[in-house]
Amino acid sequence: MTIQAQIDNLENLAALDVELKELRDAVNQERQGLDAKRSTLASLEERLARSLKNSGDMDKMRGDLMGEVRQMSIQVERSREKLSRCRTEREANAAQREIEELRKLYRDREIEVEKLDGFLEQARTDMAQITNERDAIVLDLSAVESETVGRLAQGEAVVSEKEAVRKGLVANVPPALYRRYELIRGRRGTAITSTTDGTCSACHMRLPPMLFQELTRENKFEQCPSCNRILYYRPGVSASSGQSDTP
Repeated sequence: MTIQAQIDNLENLAALDVELKELRDAVNQERQGLDAKRSTLASLEERLARSLKNSGDMDKMRGDLMGEVRQMSIQVERSREKLSRCRTEREANAAQREIEELRKLYRDREIEVEKLDGFLEQARTDMAQITNERDAIVLDLSAVESETVGRLAQGEAVVSEKEAVRKGLVANVPPALYRRYELIRGRRGTAITSTTDGTCSACHMRLPPMLFQELTRENKFEQCPSCNRILYYRPGVSASSGQSDTP
C-alpha cells in the first residue's frame, strides 16, 4: 500500500473518530439526562416511602401515648376518690402523693404528644413537598422518556453503523501504524497531522528545517517533535495557478 493510500486511510479514520466521539458524547449526554431524572424519581420515591413509614410509626407512638394519657386520667380520678375516703392523715398524704405523681406523668405524656404533633405536622409538610416534586418528575418523564429512548436507540444505531465503517478503515491500516495511531490518539485526542510550510498544523510549532526537508523529499511519515502526532507533508495549493506547490 502506498504512503498516500495510508494517509488517506488515516485521515478518513481520524475524521470518523472525531465524528464518533461527538456522536457518543451526544448519546451519553442524552442517556445521563434521562438517567438523572430516573435516579431523582427513585430517590424521591424512597424518601416518600421512608417519610410515610416514619409518619406511621409516629402515629402509632402518639396513639400509645394517648392511651396512656387516658389511663392516667382514670387513675387520677380513682386516686381522688380514694383521697375522699381517707380516714387518717397518713392515708390522705399517701393518696395526695399518688395524685401528684400521676399528674406529673400525665403532663409528661401530654408534652410528648405535643412534640409528636409538631413532628407529625413537619412530616406531613415534607411529604407534601416530596409528593409535589415526585409528581413533577413523573410528569416530566412521561413527556420526554419515550422520545428520549427513541433518540437514544437511533443514536446508538448510527454509532454502530459508524463503528462498522471504522473497522473497514482500520483493516486497511498497517497494524504497527494503527497501534501508533491509537496510542497517540489516546493521549492527544487526534493522532495525525500535516505540514505544508514547515509548521505543524495541529500544534502550530515550527518543525526543524531538516525534518521538513526530509518530509518534502521522501513520501513518508514522521512525528511532530512538539506534539508527537503522526506527521506527513501536504503540498500547498498556489492561489494563482490552483496547482500544488512543490519545493
